[in-house]
Amino acid sequence: MRLWHKLAIGSAAGILLAVGALLVLDAADRAFPPPLDKAAVVSPEVLDADGQLLRAFATPEGRWRLKTVVADVDPQFLRMLVAYEDQRFYDHRGIDIWALGRASLQFVRNGHIVSGASTLSMQVARLIEPRAERSFSAKLLQLARAVQIERRLSKEEILDLYLTHAPYGGNLEGVRAASLAYFGKEPRRLTVAEAALLVALPQLPERRRPDRNLEAAQEARKRVLDRVAVAEAIGDGEAERAEAVAIPSRRLQLPALAAHVGEAALRKEPLVLKHRTTLKKQVQQGLESVARAATTKLGPKLSLAMVMADAQTGAIVGEVGSADYFDASRSGWIDMTRVNRSPGSTLKPFIYGLAFEQGLVSQETIIEDRPADFFGYRPRNFDMSYQGDVTVREALQLSLNVPAVKLLDAVGPSRLLVRFRRAEVRPALPSNETPGLAIGLGGVGLTLKDLVQLYTALANRGQPARLGDGVTGTPAKIDGEPLLEPIAVWNVADILSGVIPPAGAPQRGIAYKTGTSYGYRDAWSVGYDGRYVLGVWVGRPDNSAVPGLTGYGTAAPILFEAFAKSGIATTPLPRPPAGAVRIAQAELPISQRRFALNASGLLVASGREPAPQIVYPPEGAHIDLGAKGGDLSPLLLKLQGGRAPFRWLANGKPLPDLSRRRTQQWLPDGGGYSKLTVIDSAGRAASVGVFID
Repeated sequence: MRLWHKLAIGSAAGILLAVGALLVLDAADRAFPPPLDKAAVVSPEVLDADGQLLRAFATPEGRWRLKTVVADVDPQFLRMLVAYEDQRFYDHRGIDIWALGRASLQFVRNGHIVSGASTLSMQVARLIEPRAERSFSAKLLQLARAVQIERRLSKEEILDLYLTHAPYGGNLEGVRAASLAYFGKEPRRLTVAEAALLVALPQLPERRRPDRNLEAAQEARKRVLDRVAVAEAIGDGEAERAEAVAIPSRRLQLPALAAHVGEAALRKEPLVLKHRTTLKKQVQQGLESVARAATTKLGPKLSLAMVMADAQTGAIVGEVGSADYFDASRSGWIDMTRVNRSPGSTLKPFIYGLAFEQGLVSQETIIEDRPADFFGYRPRNFDMSYQGDVTVREALQLSLNVPAVKLLDAVGPSRLLVRFRRAEVRPALPSNETPGLAIGLGGVGLTLKDLVQLYTALANRGQPARLGDGVTGTPAKIDGEPLLEPIAVWNVADILSGVIPPAGAPQRGIAYKTGTSYGYRDAWSVGYDGRYVLGVWVGRPDNSAVPGLTGYGTAAPILFEAFAKSGIATTPLPRPPAGAVRIAQAELPISQRRFALNASGLLVASGREPAPQIVYPPEGAHIDLGAKGGDLSPLLLKLQGGRAPFRWLANGKPLPDLSRRRTQQWLPDGGGYSKLTVIDSAGRAASVGVFID
């Protein structure tokens, strides 16, 4: 009995000692946890709208360490990694006892290390807590850390840390950074040869760097492929084929797109590691390739900027802030998409749009291009010559200055700026000056981003879109009244789509306008199709003059090439809205055949105050308003001449209100013939008969 009593006491003491030891170890584990917080330090990334990497920024210590998880990597690479580095990875708890015993026995027999026993968990411990010395105590600490890591993390999370921190030579860390640097691609799809190289490099990353020691890299890859476990993981014959594949001998630059947007993203949210933008990688690559090519032709100190936006959503899909971010001679660090400059003639389409909307002109209306004096303001054409009598269509396509100023004088500069405010764009006026006629020729300050925002209305049937900053958020259409009515927008697009492309540029089915600011300081070109707007600016950031710089000769070729290189298929321009037609000059009302103003600013045909004249719809016109479908659209009515206020009648019934405007909308009761009449305050009347289809 005494013997059993002693054994019971001994067993109890042993259990107590074991429990005590476990408690001590647990307390030590809690008191001295592994430095997993250091593992969270990775490179900030800037991504496109689809999650593709645009650029990364180095960690504070200068490392390219891109966060990588198991889902980011080819499964075959993971199988090869485990087969080569740690075959019992999914079975042990941080320490592979069998491998440790084998390595110890081999060391005793041979007097030196024959094979290692380091598990992937132990390697992670070494990576997140590196130690310079290779001592027995350092190895014991690594073993302890591996056990601690296994207690806290799942196997997949441990693999995530290895994939993020494994060294690949120089300042490359992690599988993603290595795959991008050596193969130019993300590691989601790797060949057997590529995967084997990425498995081999971390053991001796500096000695095996393929860009510095190609033979060592080849030998290391061969050892991986020759391992029996690896061969079983990849299948018969794959190793032999992979050994025949050449190894890349140079290191590529990691993606470095959208420098200015990337910097803005970091300033906006400095603690965020992944910044999702609205940019499209394919578009951004195309625009930047065009910018690099253009830089070699532009000459010294010249820069350029581009903004491409979705006119329906306002999302910026491509943005280039300068010709070269790192070129100090071009002040490349300045984001020229956000700098106010004179827009030259790029605002003329909106002047013409207002004139179309108010019924002042049609495309075939004759307007004079001759020297004119507007109370001391004497605009001149770019080439200092004059064309004489031209049609409104020709005047806009040729970007003639005098006709544009005449139309702006008629519609009013203040009214033009009011329309710009509908697009949430407020051009900068000279200090203490009211809006004047110089606006039409670029006498205001406007950013490239604002200009593109205005043009989204022309690509979107008059409804502008609010452009985002390219970094976060989803912009949208601007609520409220349209910048221009759809018929006016169609007239402008119909004219601008007929402008001849620059020499050598293909016809892409886009409408575009160019502009050159006073003194050859800024060259502009803005183009759009039925979905996207692209704006281009060229000039010197210091606002110096550049002789020979023009919108048509300098910016327009870049515009067409950028559209082509963006990779976006051309979307057809919007179809003509109901009632939109191009009327031949001979069929125009008398008052619209020639544009002229009397001393009072009234439109005249022959020097006397004109009677009212309905200019749209024309007499006898068949207008498709959707009568067959039963859902009629309103008809836009326009008149010239007469004295406000005006009373409109449809089929003898007066419309509800008197109007001082020369435009009105009427919703027919149904299809068929209708007679429209307008009466001015002097009792003069005009009528037309139309057919509603």
